[in-house]
Amino acid sequence: MKRSNRRRMLLTLCAAVMAMQTFMLAATIPVGRPNVIIILADDLGCGDMSLYNGWVKTPRIDRMAAEGVRFTDFHSNSSVCSPTRAALLTGRYQQRVGIVDVIAGHLETPGLEATELTIPRLMKQNGYRTALFGKWHLGPKPRHNPIHHGFDEFVGFLPGGSDYLNHRNWRDGLEVKDQKGYGTHLITDKSVDFIKRNKDNPFFLYVAHQAVHNYYQIPSDPPGTRGRDVPLRGKEAQRRYKIMLEDLDKGVGKIMDTLKELDLDEKTLVIFFSDNGDVRMSPNERPYRGGKFSNYEGGHRVPAVARWPKRIKAGWTSNELTVGMDLLPTIMDIVGIDISKQRKVDGISIKNHLLNQADLPDRRVFFGYEPKLGTAMRDGHWKMQTRGDVVELYDLSKDIKETTNIADQYPNRTKAMKAAIDAWKQEVTAHPGVTDDARETKGQIR
Repeated sequence: MKRSNRRRMLLTLCAAVMAMQTFMLAATIPVGRPNVIIILADDLGCGDMSLYNGWVKTPRIDRMAAEGVRFTDFHSNSSVCSPTRAALLTGRYQQRVGIVDVIAGHLETPGLEATELTIPRLMKQNGYRTALFGKWHLGPKPRHNPIHHGFDEFVGFLPGGSDYLNHRNWRDGLEVKDQKGYGTHLITDKSVDFIKRNKDNPFFLYVAHQAVHNYYQIPSDPPGTRGRDVPLRGKEAQRRYKIMLEDLDKGVGKIMDTLKELDLDEKTLVIFFSDNGDVRMSPNERPYRGGKFSNYEGGHRVPAVARWPKRIKAGWTSNELTVGMDLLPTIMDIVGIDISKQRKVDGISIKNHLLNQADLPDRRVFFGYEPKLGTAMRDGHWKMQTRGDVVELYDLSKDIKETTNIADQYPNRTKAMKAAIDAWKQEVTAHPGVTDDARETKGQIR
């Protein structure tokens, strides 16, 4: 080998080593009080996005992943809206607060009470400005309003769905106040405005999009178009869905651009994911079995990205099992808020995984949607579902689409996982009239 070639190789190797050392140093420097933004999509599955080889191009979310980490085994806590949101904000299984189904007028699902400890409450108590723009879906009554959960600002809607064009029932804080504009644009613009107003203060921002949940209304629809006039299936619905997802992607891009313009890029952790799996809108083969309202992987394995320049390594992929309820302990770990004496949580901090690509510990994760769907459980690459006397076992390392039930082939594993599900259901069952503090004192919360 020529001396010039050897010299070039040595220089390249030295540069690579120095770059890695610089990144590792950045990941270990105390992070101070970074801003935190959670962007939550609604009814968005992996198979819809170009980031996961889907049929709709999402260039801004793709870029966000290229500048951060893309998750391949990230899960919402449920395959429907409300339970996922409860787990996200509390860091605990949603069963502990009794929110196991969607919150709707015809159901008896309770709302999230202000006695619960949440991300915004913890952040506000520690000097952060907090805001939620968009969908709440954790209780329609005045006492459930996000303002009572630690949010300084809230503009959006309380129930699970809203017309994208008419917003007469939206709230501005505690007051009903009509808003003008297309829903996705409104949520994005309010978020951008909040960032600009708080560029000199640490903030926590929860961007809770309605997109791509029906109704499939688009910005070009004429004034007065009602949600129930829009088809929910077929080629026209697909066309509209695509436009809605593209609009959501542009909104994510506007938030990223705002952070860069205000020199907040390196001061802000941004996390994007979906509240449950897709609604089977894709015209192509979908990557997982099931979707929304399903305990199969397609119901709760969702797209997820995290970005924090010079803290999170750019362009890497996480294949670790992670869940929405992990975000509360992770965020608290990153911003330096000690919750160990305040509330025991079910999620785990993935800070070291995000910043240093460290492996996560082995653990069991449960996805309960009783009594409608039964309960699912992940134990490494093993996946179990139970509903009544029906037991299904899958090896996801060989059967990601859950096509072959192998419970009879592994009787010992089946017995052990079934027993673990039964024990978990007993542990997390909400007890009406018994406060969390009292239950924890009695050793009922672990």
